[in-house]
Amino acid sequence: MVPGQLIFISGGVRSGKSTYAESLVQQANGNRNVYIASGLAHDQEMAERIGRHRKDRAQDGWCTIEQPRQLSEALPFIRENDAVLWDCVTTWLANELYEGFEQGNLCANKPGCMEQKWRELKNTIDSMREKALYTVIVSNELLDEPLVDRTYQQWLGTIHQWLASRADQAIEMENGLAIRRK
Repeated sequence: MVPGQLIFISGGVRSGKSTYAESLVQQANGNRNVYIASGLAHDQEMAERIGRHRKDRAQDGWCTIEQPRQLSEALPFIRENDAVLWDCVTTWLANELYEGFEQGNLCANKPGCMEQKWRELKNTIDSMREKALYTVIVSNELLDEPLVDRTYQQWLGTIHQWLASRADQAIEMENGLAIRRK
């Protein structure tokens, strides 16, 4: 593995992308395997899933950072030469884009709000890449997401294009098979 390497993995739901990403990080032999989780427990079922995944990762020696929003806040917890997996862009995007939902004041509707979050995300990923031995970022395919909001799809497409252009490897997962695009 080359220090500072960035791998971007996308795929459909149940494509095997997260499992594949975890195996790549485990092979990296970094100081620690760090899992940045973007899930929010909006209900009891999701809270149980998050708890179960956290416990499973801990048993496998992972350090989990729960960071559903503001990815930059995970940076202080990443040590030099950690192998980092961020799962996933789509969950983070929904959390950030719809921030303020409860108050009826969505970030998506505020001028410049998502543009600021986008600048912060790019800077955070670049900083993470400088610090970590190996960074793997996972996301759902653009067309795998339901067409609920065109703004969401536009932002996801923008992020995917940037990640694919910055990545040392861009991988698409199909039925558990890794198809390298770069």
